[in-house]
Amino acid sequence: MGKVKIFDTTLRDGEQSPGINLNHKEKLDIAFQLERLGVDIIEAGFPASSQGDFQSVKDIATQIKNSSVTGLARSKQEDIDACWEALKQSAEPRIHVFLATSPIHMQYKLKLTPEQVVERAVESVKYAAKKFPHVQFSAEDASRSDWAFLAKIIEATIDAGASVINLPDTVGYGMPKEISELFEYMTKNVPNIDRAILSTHNHDDLGMGVANSLAAIQGGARQVECTINGIGERAGNASLEEIAVGLHIRSDFYKTGTNIQLNELKRTSALVSRYTSMPIPKNKAVVGSNAFAHESGIHQDGMLKHKETYEIITPELVGATSSNPLGKHSGRHAFQEKMKELGFKGSTEELNQLFQSFKTLADKKKTVTEDDLYALMIDQGDDEQVQTYTLQALQVSYGTNQTPTATIKLIKSGEEEMTEASTGSGSVEAIYNTLAKLTDYEYRLTDYRIQSITEGEDSLAEVHVKLSKEEQSQSGRGVAHDVLEASAKAYLHAVNRMLNEKKRKKEPSTVG
Repeated sequence: MGKVKIFDTTLRDGEQSPGINLNHKEKLDIAFQLERLGVDIIEAGFPASSQGDFQSVKDIATQIKNSSVTGLARSKQEDIDACWEALKQSAEPRIHVFLATSPIHMQYKLKLTPEQVVERAVESVKYAAKKFPHVQFSAEDASRSDWAFLAKIIEATIDAGASVINLPDTVGYGMPKEISELFEYMTKNVPNIDRAILSTHNHDDLGMGVANSLAAIQGGARQVECTINGIGERAGNASLEEIAVGLHIRSDFYKTGTNIQLNELKRTSALVSRYTSMPIPKNKAVVGSNAFAHESGIHQDGMLKHKETYEIITPELVGATSSNPLGKHSGRHAFQEKMKELGFKGSTEELNQLFQSFKTLADKKKTVTEDDLYALMIDQGDDEQVQTYTLQALQVSYGTNQTPTATIKLIKSGEEEMTEASTGSGSVEAIYNTLAKLTDYEYRLTDYRIQSITEGEDSLAEVHVKLSKEEQSQSGRGVAHDVLEASAKAYLHAVNRMLNEKKRKKEPSTVG
């Protein structure tokens, strides 16, 4: 049967999750890690949607060499042109063109007849094929489309130049048996289907994303579209890590596999989780912190006698174990090698800054884990982001019978020193009231989450916040050994991102 291609859409469909807003550096970091993971195709974004998305897709396409990079386009010439300008310098240019095919979408969204939809799809694919060596056509809402009509539009778009046909379950409506039969039907009823690869893209609205993806493979799909941690619109997409490990563990059943480097799954999952501010549930399959934990006495007894009694996936398989942890006696060379192993691609200056942060942390922690190092990498800041406000000093006064008071000193735009104090009903509220005064804005805190990076009382604290002001909202994160310092850093990170986004929107820009 050959291997199934993995089409990762974390940077496009995944970023459409409510509350996620990745910046340029974060997208590049994720793309590099996806390349290390062994993803066949990276959908880097929707170039026609904004200048920022266009530039991110272009930069990813020119820097990624071992994965094919693609961009999304509506069935419009201007979208296809924007994709070409963003992707023409990539190692293997490809485009993903879509058009809805279900009766409800054609009638209410497109306001086109089925014949007009076929005509537009064919025109778009023909136009794209003049530029791109690889054209993928997606029949949006395929799972609720008429199968005979689908077969007709698939045949026509393959004749027009499509080499990949995607049949997405756009709203997570399908059941595994239906999805498998859909792919079997197309394999048997589209005369020229041998000239294209069938792809599947499943949402998780009914919790069937992974099951439907595996069912599609049984039905003839040879490409699976998915995201890291299953992030995406509404309830999300099918989870890449679950599909890849499922195909590996049950290769006896599916008779196929992927090119995914499974030992990179845990790192990739952690990176995406931190950048998106979406924590991984402890009971998440494959990458959750409880995925390899055994509480029951019966289970523990079985594990001690023979691991395979209750463990079908080992932590080592997905990279969930940390080798060669660092400590305060670790030197620069050991640190540099570990950072290289983790995929760090920053400058020498950035590496030196990270090393100093590591030494400071190592003085407080007995052992510094990979998770700690990832947190330091992410906390180092965004290389292209202007840091309007930088935390210089923080002091919090708190007692059982006194009102919490926070005194904070900030550096504004690298020069001006600002100091302010304020109270609150709690220490965090006192900090945020003070920061609100210093930053001249009354931001509304809509989300606040705190978690430890690792276990133990000496763990780093990681805080995620979301601030809103009028029509604008932005997430922020902060990492520190002290939870109050991490809280202050998260707030300022969100404020700085908000100000940068506001500045970018004022600047005139053109796509393409």
